[in-house]
Amino acid sequence: MSNNILTKENIELNQTLATKEEAIRYVGGILNGQGYVEASYIDEMLKREELTSTYMGNFVAIPHGTEGAKKAVLETGISVVTVPEGVDFGGGNIVKLLIGIAGKGDEHLEILSQIAIVCSEEENVQKLIEAESKEEVIQMFSEVE
Repeated sequence: MSNNILTKENIELNQTLATKEEAIRYVGGILNGQGYVEASYIDEMLKREELTSTYMGNFVAIPHGTEGAKKAVLETGISVVTVPEGVDFGGGNIVKLLIGIAGKGDEHLEILSQIAIVCSEEENVQKLIEAESKEEVIQMFSEVE
């Protein structure tokens, strides 16, 4: 994963988020604040969640925008937020690892496949949730190429 897609500034560890909407706004806010997306992308992330949950299992959710949100993506990037206490994504699905994605063109597909490789292993997800440094998170994702 290239260095400018996931930087230390895109990672927040040990956060407490009360609701699914707050969680999505938080990861989207990082993408917006770091210049990957326009603010309107966050609303598209919430719309996507209404259409179908971005909960993936293994305590992981990958909030991202709708197809219509493409024009609000300025640059490909991801944000990673750990919520050790968990946030309810509905239906009893508890999320402890949030990965916000914004992809130019079809670049998000490559990112999704790399994230899937890391997050398909429960022990990797647990290591990410328990990470004590942003470098640990970057290291976990940089091992996938």
